[in-house]
Amino acid sequence: MIPARALIPGLLRHVLQRAPLSDDKVAFAWHTVVGAAVSRVTSVALAGDTLRVRTPDATWQRELQRSAPAILPKLSELLGPGIVARLDIFAP
Repeated sequence: MIPARALIPGLLRHVLQRAPLSDDKVAFAWHTVVGAAVSRVTSVALAGDTLRVRTPDATWQRELQRSAPAILPKLSELLGPGIVARLDIFAP
């Protein structure tokens, strides 16, 4: 028997990639990839193939810019290739 925890990531990827692209789908993928703490202090919006990530301050901006090489492939894995090609991380 295969444990459910081994099946869930593949099932989630399958469902997300086949669902229509929406702001909620992108926000859910962002939350899944970065976790609740980061998701809570950021907001995201897809503009073409660029995910615009608004952070509360320059410290969060720097941290997410450093993490971008790890975040992008995970977003692509969930949303599908080419949906998010780059991150534009900014603080007001």
